[in-house]
Amino acid sequence: MQIFHNPSYNFVRWRWHALAFSWVIILAGLATVWVKGIPLGVEFSGGTIVIVQFQQAPDMPKIRSSLDPVIPGGGQNAQIQSYGDPLQRQVMIRVPQVGEEAGGGLSRTADAVVEGLRTAGLNPNVVGREIVGPVVGRDLTRRGILATVFALAGILVYVAIRFQLSFAVGAVVATVHDILVTMAFLAFFRYDLSLNVIAAILTITGYSVNDTIVIFDRVRENMRSHRRDAVDTIVNIAVNQTLGRTVLTAGTTLLSVLALYLFGGEVLKGFAFTMLVGVITGTYSSVFIAAAIVTLWRGKGRMKLAAGPAPAPARASNKKDRKTKAS
Repeated sequence: MQIFHNPSYNFVRWRWHALAFSWVIILAGLATVWVKGIPLGVEFSGGTIVIVQFQQAPDMPKIRSSLDPVIPGGGQNAQIQSYGDPLQRQVMIRVPQVGEEAGGGLSRTADAVVEGLRTAGLNPNVVGREIVGPVVGRDLTRRGILATVFALAGILVYVAIRFQLSFAVGAVVATVHDILVTMAFLAFFRYDLSLNVIAAILTITGYSVNDTIVIFDRVRENMRSHRRDAVDTIVNIAVNQTLGRTVLTAGTTLLSVLALYLFGGEVLKGFAFTMLVGVITGTYSSVFIAAAIVTLWRGKGRMKLAAGPAPAPARASNKKDRKTKAS
């Protein structure tokens, strides 16, 4: 299926605009994190989550007041919010980590939350529980950071071996860009950083690199057929040659992730949102950021492959031999 017929858009021309636009988003995200912090899921912060369902529309103030006598710090220390479809009348109650609770202490906190609601006459139906201790939370945080660092290191080594160092740097910078932009949007819309979100971030890391490698592979081919052209020209030709494939891949992936976001339920909301942002920014970075890094690294010169011996001296030598024989 062909979407574009001989496209010749000058993407490289907009590299500085793209870089500036990305910096604006990243800096705004950092400012949001500085002011409001990053909402951490219970997997990383530790604590207890209880999801309950009521027969009638939940009364949030009454739910909070019912927790005052049963949890440390009272109901003001808990996060209470609607969960899932409003018609289901479900509420998520999160009690953050308090003191040095562990194991049984966390389980008792969940039991105390349910007992407090029943004592207040709210008669909840417990839909689900999630309990994570402080040690597990710290270990998961360390593992999440290590997984991201190892993924970036692997990308750098793989692309450097398969292509060139400038390509590897471009791929890694584009991937880091995708992670930072995605984290910025998570901070903007206040999605919790959970294991599902970490999984989505690692997924879009692979997605973005795959898209970038397709473009770099075409750049390498063009280095042979356009060896006398400038770097900007070769990169621009490669991006245009792969534009149809890029749009089709991103479009079909977006449709799948959008369906997951709309119909996947509250549990997958953070994962699907992260994937939505990641697919968009991954496609954007492959076209603008990764290519821009390669052109900036290479400068204004030409991409030349190692050439064999020029034929002209050989012809000259043959003429000289013929003259010698004739004499």
